[in-house]
Amino acid sequence: MDVALAKTPLYEWHVERNARVVDFAGWAMPVQYGSIVEEHRATRIAAGLLDISHMGRLRFDGSDAEAFLDRLLTRRVVGLAPSLVRYSLMTNEKGGILDDVLVYHMRSAGGESFYLLVVNASNREKIVSWIDAQRRDDEEIGFRDETREAAMLAVQGPNALATVEEALGLSIEPMKYYTAAVSEIGGQSAIVSRTGYTGEDGCELIVPADTAVSIANRLLSAGESCGLQPVGLGARDTLRLEAGMPLYGHELSEAINPYEAGLGFAVQLKDRAFVGSAALANQKTNEDLRERVGLQLDGKRVPRENYPVVLRDEIVGTVTSGTFSPTLERPIAMAYLRRDVAAVGTEVAVDIRGRPEPARVVKLPFYSRPAN
Repeated sequence: MDVALAKTPLYEWHVERNARVVDFAGWAMPVQYGSIVEEHRATRIAAGLLDISHMGRLRFDGSDAEAFLDRLLTRRVVGLAPSLVRYSLMTNEKGGILDDVLVYHMRSAGGESFYLLVVNASNREKIVSWIDAQRRDDEEIGFRDETREAAMLAVQGPNALATVEEALGLSIEPMKYYTAAVSEIGGQSAIVSRTGYTGEDGCELIVPADTAVSIANRLLSAGESCGLQPVGLGARDTLRLEAGMPLYGHELSEAINPYEAGLGFAVQLKDRAFVGSAALANQKTNEDLRERVGLQLDGKRVPRENYPVVLRDEIVGTVTSGTFSPTLERPIAMAYLRRDVAAVGTEVAVDIRGRPEPARVVKLPFYSRPAN
C-alpha cells in the first residue's frame, strides 16, 4: 500500500480482517472483506458496520457562522434548530454542484452552538479552499477541518440501532431521522446522528480517533448474534445505488445542476441569496435539462459509467453508475437522459461494448426499506 495514502484510525483493524484495501480519494480504504454481495445482503437483512472516516468533517462556530453557511448552501441554514441535520448542496456561480453535504447544527455539552459540515472525501480539499475564498475579513467565524482528529463509523440495517444501543449504551431509537446529538461514549464526547447512505435505517458516529478501534470491536461483538458484518466501500456503493442516492463524480459534478439531478428539493430560493442562486433561478424552468433516471435491465450484462443509452439508434443519454443488484437480482443503473425520453416505462437500450441491451426507465429508488 502506498505510504502516501492517508489512513483512517481503523486502518490496521481492516488489515487484521483481511480487507482488500484500495486507494479511494487519497485514503487507504477497505473495498471488501470477503464477498461484496454478502456484505450488501447482511446490511439489508441484519446490519453492516462501515468505516467512513475518510469523509470530510468541517467545524464552524462564531457569531457569523450561521449567516456564512446560509450564504454557501442551497438550503436554508438560518433558523436551523439545534440537533437537526440537513442535506444540502454547494453550488458555484453557474449553479453547478461543487458537492453535496450534510450540515449539522449542534450544541456542545457546555451549551456552545456550532455547525458541522460533512463533505465528500474526494472534494474535501476543494471545498476547504473554496470556503476560505468565501470568507470576509469582517466576519466572526471559527473554521477548522477536523477530519483527521476523529473517526466516523456508520451502522446500517434493520438491527443497527439495537446493536448500537447494546454495545455503547446509547438511546437512539427515540431520535428522529436526520437529527443528531452530542453524546458520551467511553467517557469521551461523540456525535451520534440518525443518518446514512445505504437506504436502511441506522446511525453514524463521530468519535475521537483513539477510541475508534475499541468502539468498532464493541459493535462487532454486540452485533455478532444478529449477523452484523464489517462492510467495505464496494457494498456501500451497491447499497446506495439501489437506494437511488447520487454519488459525486458520477451523478453529481460541477457540470450538473440540482434540477437535472432530481435534487430540486434541496434548493431554497425564496427570500434568500447564496452562491449560484441567481443561476439556479434561471435554470429551474429550463425544459432542455436532462433528467436523472433509473434503468433496469432484464439480462445479465451490467451497464457501467459512460455507456451510451440509445433509442432507435440515437444516443439519448449516458449511464453514470451501474451494478448487478444483489437485492433485485438484475442489472440496474442510473443515467442522465433527454427529458423527452425520461418518462417511467420508456423502453431504451444501453450500448454495452457495441451490443445494445434492452432497458427501461423505472422510478427511483430501485429499493425502499420495508415500512415498520
